Amino acid sequence: MVLQSLKNCLWLSCILRTPKASFRSTASGGLIIQSVSNDVYQNLAVEDWIHDHMDLEKQQILFLWRNSPAVVIGRHQNPWQECNLRLLRQKNIKLARRRSGGGTVYHDLGNINLTFFTTRKKYQRMENLKLVVKALKALRPQLDVHVTDRYDILLDKEYKISGTAAKLGRTSAYHHCTLLCNADKFVLSSVLKSPYKGLKSNATPSVPALVKNLFEEDPSLTSEMLLDAIAKEYAAQHQIDHHVTLINPADETLLPGISNKTEELQTWEWVYGKTPKFSISTCLNMAYKDSVLDVKVNMDVKHGKIEVCNIDLPEQWLPPGLYGELVKSLTGSKFCPNETTTLVTTLLRVCPQDDELHSRWSLLCENMIMLM
Repeated sequence: MVLQSLKNCLWLSCILRTPKASFRSTASGGLIIQSVSNDVYQNLAVEDWIHDHMDLEKQQILFLWRNSPAVVIGRHQNPWQECNLRLLRQKNIKLARRRSGGGTVYHDLGNINLTFFTTRKKYQRMENLKLVVKALKALRPQLDVHVTDRYDILLDKEYKISGTAAKLGRTSAYHHCTLLCNADKFVLSSVLKSPYKGLKSNATPSVPALVKNLFEEDPSLTSEMLLDAIAKEYAAQHQIDHHVTLINPADETLLPGISNKTEELQTWEWVYGKTPKFSISTCLNMAYKDSVLDVKVNMDVKHGKIEVCNIDLPEQWLPPGLYGELVKSLTGSKFCPNETTTLVTTLLRVCPQDDELHSRWSLLCENMIMLM
């Protein structure tokens, strides 16, 4: 079997070292590569590296990859608007921002990712999606799958099994899409539901859709079968050998400079700081003793940092000086629970030693942190 080595070790944390020449000098026409890593940042970095370094005039490339649990947002999206960040932190699910546009998707090992690299002139995402459909039909002719005008793949004319995003450079381009095989739909629906209210943004919003796993339609399918069928169809259309080259995204000898790309994709400045400007206008309903206190909060956030902050507290609920220090400290800081926790802890040290005052202060700060 062409992917026998894949079956044996692909999803293990193995190290594969391929000479640089073998990656670049495969026969012209097309190349199929697959990542041995399940790390979302490493795999997104491979996309960037190929886009920036490979001569796509001579060689079109299909990149196959899978990730451990992660939520991936589009280049121009707002993570607070797109997902439940608190739940992501609780479940230790990574958040990543792509360099391509499009909407937010959930990845886990039940989800296959495909990236088609070409020159900008040869970029044809409809043809790529038709290739995937043809591969699926070759594997299971009874599957009712088709491509829509929105560049999605639907199962049974209703359920989305694949979404699309793309990056068009000056001369190079790539189109990537997902394929839902056996993803955890409960986690998917939970993490892609934003709890944030009163958020206004010009960021690109995702379009909700009904989803279904291919394995629900046919439990006899496996991810390896699907990967092999897609690779086989790609090879046939590009008239190349049905051979998949495994690559390790951490291999600097194969991909010089890849580590820097991977590190950049993990930074707060990229994941959160690239969020388009947004505002929050909400009311915190804080239960205190036998009453509920309504606290209005208005914030403007730019590059992930609080630009304007207003907290409308009942008169005399906190000393004006302490409240003023909180607003002053938040202004200019990251819209981030960790940074805000550090700020309020520092301010608490200068708070008068009064138990009720401490309780009120802690309640306000806990609610502010929950906003983030």
